[in-house]
Amino acid sequence: MSEGARALWRSSALWLIAILAVVVALLGWGIRDFRSPGPLAQAKTIVIPKGSTLDQVAGDLAEAGVIDHPWVFIAGVHLTGNADALKAGEYDIAANISPTLLIELLRSGKVVRHKLTIAEGLTSAQVVALVQAAPLLAGDLAFRPAEGSLLPQTYFYTYGEQRQELIAQMGHAMDEVLTKEWAARKPGLPLANAQQALILASIVEKETAKPEERARIAGVYIERLRQGMKLQADPTVTYAVTNGGTVPLAHPLDRADLAIVSPYNTYLNAGLPPTPIANPGLASLHATVDPDERGELYFVADGSGGHNFSKSFVEHVKNVLKYRVFQSHTKSATP
Repeated sequence: MSEGARALWRSSALWLIAILAVVVALLGWGIRDFRSPGPLAQAKTIVIPKGSTLDQVAGDLAEAGVIDHPWVFIAGVHLTGNADALKAGEYDIAANISPTLLIELLRSGKVVRHKLTIAEGLTSAQVVALVQAAPLLAGDLAFRPAEGSLLPQTYFYTYGEQRQELIAQMGHAMDEVLTKEWAARKPGLPLANAQQALILASIVEKETAKPEERARIAGVYIERLRQGMKLQADPTVTYAVTNGGTVPLAHPLDRADLAIVSPYNTYLNAGLPPTPIANPGLASLHATVDPDERGELYFVADGSGGHNFSKSFVEHVKNVLKYRVFQSHTKSATP
């Protein structure tokens, strides 16, 4: 080999060594960056949209201040075999999370779960309004669910979940609870089927906020049904006056309201109304199928949030007078 060739070879070798040294240095730096804490100063929530490419995910994370170098993140995803494993969704990102742990999080699919609490006694129209107002849900409701068909409780959902799916979940929950409660009902109840139990439970739900009174109020209505008496339940009239709970009640119920012509007016019509008047909770359902039966036929507010119960109309009139005296004292004491 000539002296010139040897010089060229030495020069090429030196360049190759230099290049390799740079590559090794970059690789070492990349590995350290991949494992080191990231730049995010405070925890934050990040949304990875469905259909995002790896480049788009890396760009979004860099723009959000979660990572410093998108190429390190992308290389790390490929080298760890997670190119097709990252899941879309909403994530709680910890402060200073490293690219390594970030990939593990996005691979796990442990997305943020939000909750929506449906209170007992809401109408289906009110439940629909809550679901429609939840900003992280997607889609519109194809139909309004039947009155009484949704179980009040707390539901969890994720970013982008369909509103119709959440409503369906509420419906399945009510079906399961109603089936179970009806199967364990007290023998001899004057209720033909589970739907009638649901209707009565919705009335019980609207009559009292005191848990200890539910079974007793259910017992009053059960006794009235047995004797063929009209239920005369104010909440059914309220439902009629407010067009199924879709318009506000402008004033307390009065005698004119009690005369409204509606299949829901249990002052005019015997038996149960045609449908539930709200979505009853588990406690009211249970109270209805296992009522506290004492032979009582009447109850009236006692002024403290509860009720006075009676077996005879004479006793009931006395309790009504007591309540009116309480009301008059309350009004006179008001400045």
